[in-house]
Amino acid sequence: MTTTITLNNGVTMPSVGYGVFQTPPDETATAVHTALDAGYRMIDTAAAYANEAGVGEGLRRSGVAREDVFLETKVWITDYGYDATLHAFDKAAGKLGVDQLDLLILHQPLNGDEESIALEAYRALETLLADGKVRAIGVSNFLPHHLDRLLDLRDVVPAVNQVEIHPYFRNTELLSKHDALGIVSQAWSPLGGITFYPGWGDKGRSTLDDATIGEIARAHDATPAQVMLRWHVQQGRQVIPKSVTPARIAENIAVFGFELSERELEAIDALDTGTRGGPDPSTVNRTDWAREIPEA
Repeated sequence: MTTTITLNNGVTMPSVGYGVFQTPPDETATAVHTALDAGYRMIDTAAAYANEAGVGEGLRRSGVAREDVFLETKVWITDYGYDATLHAFDKAAGKLGVDQLDLLILHQPLNGDEESIALEAYRALETLLADGKVRAIGVSNFLPHHLDRLLDLRDVVPAVNQVEIHPYFRNTELLSKHDALGIVSQAWSPLGGITFYPGWGDKGRSTLDDATIGEIARAHDATPAQVMLRWHVQQGRQVIPKSVTPARIAENIAVFGFELSERELEAIDALDTGTRGGPDPSTVNRTDWAREIPEA
């Protein structure tokens, strides 16, 4: 089992990365340093997380060479539009302390009358790619109809779509769309945390306590988290688990020493409820979701 995924433009990225969603800015540098020490070589952040500077500081503290770490960040919707998105790259690169990003993606789709702003933002990503300022471009939370519209009007097929995928929401229709288009499925909340995160409405059911996942974990002397991450990786997805606990950070990357059977993969697939835990991307707009992104 390879530990990397090849994107549709030939760029490779690690199959397991480290996410910093909801990591407080003052804790991010230490967490990223810990992750790099544990062997991670891919970090995912976003302008809207307000911790890009901490990611950059963590990378510098680690002593790991910049060229050995795959850095991904996201443009927030308030910075959509051709010129604004070009400037969003400058803000992100400045905070991260780098000249080039490995992957830059649009954080959300826009809908209705605002759709054209998102299309212009993606046109800016295409310019950044052509200019060598980013090595790959993509999107996040785009539904099939968002992808269809994008590909009708833009030239570069996204390398990645970062979306909610976990055992309780496999997002199968969208995964099939990605396969047909050559887009890598990148799973946010790969462990299903969105179903039990504080503030998202306790759904009363945690993937970490699921009986099926627990049984598979015991069979492999693994943890439920490792089983879920292995499920993603074996099915060809890229994952960005998040933790600030050193033991769990190390645990989440140790998923290449065992293999799930087809029967086990199918058993996890069967846990899908068809119900997303996060917000519906078809409702995103720049009024309700406004958030100003400060300069570097």
